[in-house]
Parts: sequence; C-alpha cells; structure tokens
Amino acid sequence: MRGNKYDSSPVTPRTRLERLLRERELRKSSRFSHPSAEATDVNKEAELPANDPCSAEGDHSGLPNEEELLEGVAAARAFADGCQKQDVRPTKQRLLVVANRLPVSATRRGEGLWQLEMSVGGLVSALLGLKEFDARWIGWAGVNVPDDVGRRTLTNALAQKRCIPVFLDEAMVHQYYNGYCNNILWPLFHYLGLPQEDRLATTRSFQSQFDAYKKANQMFAEVVNQHYEEGDVVWCHDYHLMFLPKCLKEYNNNMKVGWFLHTPFPSSEIHRTLPSRSELLRSVLVADLVGFHTYDYARHFVSACTRILGLEGTPEGVEDQGKLTRVAAFPIGIDSERFIRALELPQVKDHMKELKQRFAGRKVMLGVDRLDMIKGIPQKILAFEKFLEENPHWRDRVVLLQIAVPTRTDVPEYQKLTSQVHEIVGRINGRFGTLTAVPIHHLDRSLDFHALCALYAVTDVALVTSLRDGMNLVSYEFVACQASKKGVLILSEFAGAAQSLGAGAILVNPWNITEVASSISYALDMPADEREKRHQHNFKHVTTHTSQEWAATFVSNLDQLLLQLRSYRISYQKKKKKEFFPFCGPLLMRSELNDTIVEAQLRTRQVPPLLPMKDAVDCYSKSNNRLLILGFNSTLTESVDALGRNGQLKEIELKLHPYIKEPLKKLCDDPKTTIVVLSGSDRTILDDNFNEYNMWLAAENGIFLRPTMGEWMTTMPENLYMDWVESVKHVFEYFTERTPRSHFELRETSLVWNYKYSDVEFGRIQARDMLQHLWTGPISNASVDVVQGSRSVEVRAVGVTKGAAIDRILGEIVRYKGMKSPIDYVLCVGDFLTKDEDVYTFFEPELPSESPPAARGMLASLVRASVPKIPASKSVSKSSRLKKQRSMSTLEKRAISHGNEIVLQPIKQDRKSMREGSSVLDLKGDNYFSCAVGRKRSNARYLLGSADDVVTLLKELVQCPPSS
Repeated sequence: MRGNKYDSSPVTPRTRLERLLRERELRKSSRFSHPSAEATDVNKEAELPANDPCSAEGDHSGLPNEEELLEGVAAARAFADGCQKQDVRPTKQRLLVVANRLPVSATRRGEGLWQLEMSVGGLVSALLGLKEFDARWIGWAGVNVPDDVGRRTLTNALAQKRCIPVFLDEAMVHQYYNGYCNNILWPLFHYLGLPQEDRLATTRSFQSQFDAYKKANQMFAEVVNQHYEEGDVVWCHDYHLMFLPKCLKEYNNNMKVGWFLHTPFPSSEIHRTLPSRSELLRSVLVADLVGFHTYDYARHFVSACTRILGLEGTPEGVEDQGKLTRVAAFPIGIDSERFIRALELPQVKDHMKELKQRFAGRKVMLGVDRLDMIKGIPQKILAFEKFLEENPHWRDRVVLLQIAVPTRTDVPEYQKLTSQVHEIVGRINGRFGTLTAVPIHHLDRSLDFHALCALYAVTDVALVTSLRDGMNLVSYEFVACQASKKGVLILSEFAGAAQSLGAGAILVNPWNITEVASSISYALDMPADEREKRHQHNFKHVTTHTSQEWAATFVSNLDQLLLQLRSYRISYQKKKKKEFFPFCGPLLMRSELNDTIVEAQLRTRQVPPLLPMKDAVDCYSKSNNRLLILGFNSTLTESVDALGRNGQLKEIELKLHPYIKEPLKKLCDDPKTTIVVLSGSDRTILDDNFNEYNMWLAAENGIFLRPTMGEWMTTMPENLYMDWVESVKHVFEYFTERTPRSHFELRETSLVWNYKYSDVEFGRIQARDMLQHLWTGPISNASVDVVQGSRSVEVRAVGVTKGAAIDRILGEIVRYKGMKSPIDYVLCVGDFLTKDEDVYTFFEPELPSESPPAARGMLASLVRASVPKIPASKSVSKSSRLKKQRSMSTLEKRAISHGNEIVLQPIKQDRKSMREGSSVLDLKGDNYFSCAVGRKRSNARYLLGSADDVVTLLKELVQCPPSS
C-alpha cells in the first residue's frame, strides 16, 4: 500500500496477501489517474438475451454498447503510466478470454461480406475494467461457416473487433451445445437433475454427446494454442469449457490458466450423479485458479473433489500430490455507473414520468426474468395472489409488473412453462381485476435499456424469486437505479446475490409461498428510515463491487498465484501433516501452537450449570447494597435471526430488548441498587440506548465511564500508544471487501471485524488469513492484544479488558456516590469474549495467584522473558472475606518492550480509586452470581440461555419483596 504503512519491509511484497493489497491500491490509484471514458452512445438499445439459457446468468440487461466494448477490449491507456512502483510491468500483458460465444453475432450478407452486431453479457462489461491488459476474445461466432472463403473473411472481420472465432459445424453444435451443455450440465448445475423423460434414450446418447463436448473443447484449445504467446494469461469461462484447462496444459504446462463458473456448482451429492463426473473435475483441477460467484459454490466444488476424487481439500483449494489448485469466490457485479448515468438522460426521465402517471396512487412491484424454470415466476405470482387474498386493502393500491423474456421457445418444457404462467396470470387478473385496472401486467418480451432503467427507478418493491441462480444481477441493477426511490428488494436465498445483498434485502425461500406473501406485506409497509438503511447498505456494495473490479481481481489473483507455486511445490516435499500451510512458513507453526494452547484451555473449562434463579433473587432481596454488572450486546439486546436473513442490520444498530426496558428502569430507580452496563461498544451506542436510565455506563471495555447524569471520563492508562490503528484499519477494510456480509467497527481504543453473517467456513478462513497478515505486518511491533471471538477478530491496546477496568470503575462509583456501606451482593451477567471473562473471576474469593500476562511483542528476535508474580500490596487488599491475587487488573501495569526486556509500569494516578473500589466489597460466597449468556464453556459460575432469560431474571428481581 502507498507509504508502506504496514511495516518496514522492502518495497517488494513478501506474501500473497501483501501482493493482493498492493494490487488493490494500484487499481484504485490507476482509476483516479485514468478515469474510464464516458459512454459515447448511451442511446444504443440493449436487450435481455433470449436465445441462450445461460449466456447472461442472472438476467444482466444493462450492458455496454459497441464503442464501449471496443474501448475496454483495446485498453488504449498503459496501466503503468506515472506509476513508480517497482513491480508494475512497463507494457500491457496479453489476456486471452475464452468463452463459448463471442460478444459479436455475425450474419452473412454475401460473398465475403459479413454484418457484425455486438451482443450483450456481463462478461463484456467486466472487460472494461481490464485497462492494464491487452485482451482478446476467443469463441464461437454463432454461425455455421462450412467454406474456407467464408471462414477467412469472417476471421478478418472479427479481427478488427479483437475477436478470434472457433468454427463449429451444425452437428457439433447440436451434440455439444444443445445436447451435453444445455441438456445435461445446465439442469444438473441448477439442481434440476439429469433428464427424466426418455431415460433410456438419454443414456444411449449420453456418451456421444460427451465425446462431442470433449472434441469441441479440443477445438477451442487448438485455436488458443495458435494465438498463444509466452506469458499470456488464459481465462476460460463457464461449464461449456470444463475440459479446456486440461487440453491447454497438455499443449503447454507453463501456460497460466484460470477457469470461472457463472452458474451455481451443485453439492457433491448432486454432482456425483453425472456419469462423467470424475473426468470433468480432474480437467478443471488442471487450471491454476478456479473461481465461483460465492463461497457456497466453491465449497461444493472442493467437497466434490474430496468425496468423488479422494483428494485433499485445504482452505486454499484442492491439493493433489503437491499440485495445488486454488479455489476462491469472486462475486461478479455490474457497471453501476452506466445505470446511474442513464437516469439523467432525457429519454429515461420521460419514461419515468409516463410510468408515474400511469400507476399514480399505486405501489409498483417489479419482476424481470427470463422465462425459465429456475426463475421461479409461477411461485412469485402465486405468492402475490396469496398476498392479495390476505390483504384486501391493497388490492387496488398495488400492481405487479412482470417482464418475462422468452427463451428456448422451441423446447416443449419451456412452452409448457409459458402456458402455465399465462394461465395463472389470467386467473388472478380475472379474480382481483376491474374494468379499469388489473393487479398483474405480464409482458412476454424484453425491454430496451432506457425503458428498463426507468422501470427500475419507479419501482417500490423488486421481487426476485429464483429457485436457483448463479448470481442474478437484476437485483444489482435495481439497487443501482434506486438512489431516489429507496425501494425494497425481496431476494431469493437461492440466488448467489443473497450472499452479497442479504443484509439490505429481505431474504425469502421462494418455495414458501406464505413467507413470500408476508415479505411483500412487510416491504410495502416498511418505514422510510429502514428502507433508507437497507438501500444504503446495498448501494454501497453494488457501486464498489463492480464487474470491472471483479475481472481485475480474478486476473490479479491468477497472476500473483503463479509466483508462489514453485515455492509451494518445494515446501510440499518437506510437509508433515498439520505442520505446514501454503505460503505461511514459521508463522503458521506459531499460530498452530497458539491455537493448540487455547483449545487446551477450553477443554479444561467446566460447563457451568444453569442459574438458580430463585437463589439469586432471594439473596438479592436480603442484601442492602447491590451491584449489578450487565453486558450489552446479546445480553440486553433483542435476539436476532440465527440464520442471518434479516438480523445483520439489527445487530449493527444494537437496540435494547423491548421487554427489558421496564424492569431495567425500576431497578435503576432502586436506591439500594447500582447498575453498571459494561460493554465493548463505543460511547455513542450506549448513550443512545441508556440516556434515560439512572445507571453507570462503561464503554469500550471500561476505558470510558460516566453516570448517565454526568459527563464521560476516561480511565485510560497513561502511555497508551495507538499508532497501530491506521495500518490495522487498512487490513480490516481489505478483508471486509473480500468477505461478503462482514463489517468492521472502529472504536477509540480498538477495532473489531465481525463476520457473524458471512458463511461460517469462509469467515473462519478469512479470519485466519487476517491474523497471519496482522502478526507479520501492522502489529508485529505493537503493544496490542488480538482477541478472537466466535466469529470476530478484535485488535485492542494491551491490557484493555473488562476485568482490568473493574477496579477503576468501582473506585469512581464509590467516590461519586459517597458509598459508606459495603457492597454485599454482586450480579455479573454478560456474553463476554474469553479475554474479558476476567471480570467474572475478579469477584471470586480465594482464587489462586496468577502471573501477569507478558506483553505481546511479536518480533522474531524478541526473547520472552519470564515475568515474576507481583503480590498485592497491603494498601489495596480487601477485607479478610475476599482474599485475592490481582495481577494486571489491580495494579494497572503496562508492559513496554525495551530490547529483550519487559518492564512493568504501574499507573499511580488510579491507586486511590483502586483502594476505594476494593475496600467497599464485602461479599459472602453465596452473594456473588456470575452468569454467561448463551455460552456453553465459561469462567462464570452459571449460565443463562439467551437475552430472553436475562429479561426474566430482571423481572424477578423487580418483583421480589424489599429487604427488611
């Protein structure tokens, strides 16, 4: 990164992650230096493809025109202009993009004369971002050319478009494309299974179709080999060319080959039904980098290789006898700027005005799909019917516009689907329509680009109910056009886009008609502020994760990967099981050791019993000076959806549990009860939620403290160095961008990266990758603690824990309240991280002495000196009832590394507070209750199942009779 903020390493990056960070920054700087040219012909009509069931997986309809494509493919500007980085090539690298179809449709107009028309597709748009590559496109032109003269003239014409044709005869197209690709692979990859009708005939013809498939892939490989030059990058696309990587590597084993799938990849149980399953998997594994839209698809692929081929799946990909094929997720996007610019065009504004007048007084719902089995159009319409049945007041106030683009109209299954949809639409319009209005407007046609943008812009609710979809870019297009309307997106959880837009959309199971109908009602009645938040979340993703960024990221990953394969193969020969991880070296060995120690500590912990609520309430009622220490997140907040469908925004906002407010208010008003909310959240969040309560707030793990009637004060130790924050922030930003549905929070003394709503396995892999980079770069010399939660990573200043802050907090409370009588009851409840569970043990009597933790100086040359135990001084000891050795938390020591020596410095200014806080405690063993919320293993004495149990406990405390 610019300025090399991470460490003092040389300019050349040392690890894969550092190289990817460098590439990311270079792309951003290049974007500022060489902004992409504006569209020169935005009036050109762009339509949804109707002739190929998978040519634009996801119904991507807003795409570049011819001049934009030529500009993007030609890539006229040099990427390295003005760049001073040592590792940037002075000339452009050639990129050969190999796909089933060229982005050009050819029509013969005479002897040697051809009319070329630019086609549309998400891949075409993506090439606009590859300014640093000299890109050529190889594929079938979509026309049969049997004569040599026609082939030669067409080749010359296509060369002007930087396209190279592959010539396939009609018999080959029928067997390879219509047969094996569309009749076998496409249904299987979309979970429709192998053909059920004429099973015997299909079985007999299967082998001939597969032979044609392999032969066609070989023909593609021959054309690539004819035009390949040393150093070229070859990027193969989609299930039509799964056999191609093997063919290319047989020509030249040193060729850089990547393969990307634009459809879903099914689970191993589905894929194993394919007769040619093993041969296709091994062919794809020959590629150096294999990419998918989502981590789910990548995981399914690795699982298929493990279960079908018996290979070893690793977090990096698939390993076979020292050969590593990296498998990763690269979610595609759209050219969002094209849609945003289109909304300012006069013709689009005119369309919008007409639509608003046409549907005045009615909410507009929109569906844009190919008329295909996987798009769930019948399910969508039936859900809309159920919504009208259950909500009669909406019948004349809402309209559903369904754009259904015909495709494969000569196939009986598609003809049957068309008839079914028409029948349902007619029945609903006859049932709920009037002479002047009908609830559903169904169009069996595509719309031009400008009309589609206008329709997106005036829509209130977009409904995407795909039964299985690789990505579905209609949802992206809708979001890009909603800057003014802030409409709601209802999105199928079976669309790949749900992985990226799930936090801002309403996720549904399209097979559950009742759920979809309920979601429609919720979307139409959604408050404006919630619509705004959901839209902003999705709009940010759509405008940053563009198709150009997708293409640049994939090619960059492929380019960087090849630099590491040689060292990986050498290391493999020395590998022992669980002692090596690709590209990590000694770092992972240290990480493995740390993980082993942590796991051993977890195993030795006891699982606490459930809280005896009656005993806790009885002791509370008999005490005279009570202290309640409560966590916030997952303790006092409302429980969110465990599946993460609609819970991410709720958790980010952190709102109080609605049923906890009344009992909490009564407890705060009790003069015998002092309540402290101890949280890792920042001060603003605590202020927003507790400003009306009479209590104490301790933010950022106790670093900031205030009574709700007073001002914030800091208990921050002296010499708390925070120079590491900016570099750690850059790393967290990078991993947030590459991990869908993750987010990070910047606090004053820490940074937290949360991946709770990301895919579990992918999030853990990303977290491990992040930790490896942090320890070798930004925090290698910093005095920080890295705290791993169940699905989070936090970097905080060393010694900042809830247990370390409790002495200072008690001291300030004693002085503020002028407390004379001792505290004789403590209830400590929270869902705290393992690092912060020292707050539970703080009040435990007669705990064994501890040694203070050494500072985390992670320099390789640092000798970890043994730190002697420091006994508690007499001046800060408790009463005889509470004898306890408090190491770092009591003396507030700070560890600062000086060469190879660790010096402990007590903070003198807090000793009075510390002495007052300790002396006021007068606990009997039975009067202390510590409870972990929702955790099975903990240092707490007891367990509470959830925040709902916390509500029950506080209500019981309020209702108990007062002490005599």
